[in-house]
Amino acid sequence: MKKLFTNLTFWVLTAITAGALLGHYDSDTAIKMDVLGKGFISIVKLFINPIIFLTITLGIIGMGDLKKVGKVGAKALLYFEVVTTMALIVGVIVANILRPGDGVVATNLQKGDISVYASKVHDFSWLQFFLDNITLQVLVVSLVLGTVLSKYSGKEIIVKWLSFASKYVFKALHIVMIFAPIGAFGGMAFTIGKYGIHTLLPLAKLMGTVYLTMAIFIFGVLGLILRTYKISMWGYLKYIREELLIVLGTSSSEAALPSVMEKLERMGCSKPVVGLVIPAGYSFNLDGTTIYLSMATIFLAQVFNVHLTAGQILSVIGILMVTSKGAAGVTGSGFVVLASTLTAIKVIPLEGLALLLGVDRFMSEARAITNIIGNGVATIWLANNEKEFDRDKMNYAFANVRETENIVTDNLTDATQEARKL
Repeated sequence: MKKLFTNLTFWVLTAITAGALLGHYDSDTAIKMDVLGKGFISIVKLFINPIIFLTITLGIIGMGDLKKVGKVGAKALLYFEVVTTMALIVGVIVANILRPGDGVVATNLQKGDISVYASKVHDFSWLQFFLDNITLQVLVVSLVLGTVLSKYSGKEIIVKWLSFASKYVFKALHIVMIFAPIGAFGGMAFTIGKYGIHTLLPLAKLMGTVYLTMAIFIFGVLGLILRTYKISMWGYLKYIREELLIVLGTSSSEAALPSVMEKLERMGCSKPVVGLVIPAGYSFNLDGTTIYLSMATIFLAQVFNVHLTAGQILSVIGILMVTSKGAAGVTGSGFVVLASTLTAIKVIPLEGLALLLGVDRFMSEARAITNIIGNGVATIWLANNEKEFDRDKMNYAFANVRETENIVTDNLTDATQEARKL
């Protein structure tokens, strides 16, 4: 019982259940709980960029060989393009087989206001995407600084201070993660309270199709990728189950991003690879978002009885191969990308987006979970491919999952003891 009550996974799962019950039975109170979910995510976000900066900078300095840094980066971008293209194709194929849009009567559905997204369709640019995406900016600055410091003769004192900062940033993060159940409770209570289970019924087939497609992609495509290095997908999912539950409760992959980076290092991926792949993947390897965008496009075509030719479907895939890379780092950008895609193919009414707003929050959970799993798999595969992976660490981590879940409480104790010394 002591192990159960000190296990963060248990408390996150309990909080999600409690939040769902509150949302169902007392929606007015549940909606007010949104401040807890948003507050937790906002606090975790404060750690993302410092962790990315410290991890990448120290990783590049530690790697030493700048050619290898460039090689890993190039491989990562190629991997992202190939896998996200596969995600697009899987989404299109499943949507055409199961046809979730057939029989949906658009006039009977509660619609939302899409004006805020439609007005931004023609405003998208890669420069603006970079300027709005602080994570990408931090990634670039870290790469430049790490490269410069790796050539600097007096780098030892700087490395010492950066290592000291990294140690205490992670300790602070561990303390914040103790409050993850509160964030998960607030996020789930708000979602159920505001949108309600009844919202799902008219579009239940779409919801089911999206979740099924995500599962097919995770255990099919990503599972096969891990299998190339004889790594179990179930073992990896069990290892990061705590983070997956946090993402489920908060509907945000950002809430677990720093923790996943640390766990990937603990399971054997080298710091430089984790530091390069995860931040870049957060902007360019959103498998779940990519699947959703392709399926949403096909779904709306089916709702409005628009027959897409093979050429038009290939056009959708081609457009999303480029525009889906901009669906990160900026709130609501996924809908902007979807709006721009509908505008480009010119056969599906843009107003169809209004049908998706009501259930988007529920599907965002599937997107966020798939995104974070996909980036973890990318890191593991690239670390193995570059021979920057310690299999003994992985075997130990997979065999001692419960021990890794005590990291938070163990570090809280350590931090308290060090604070008393000070």
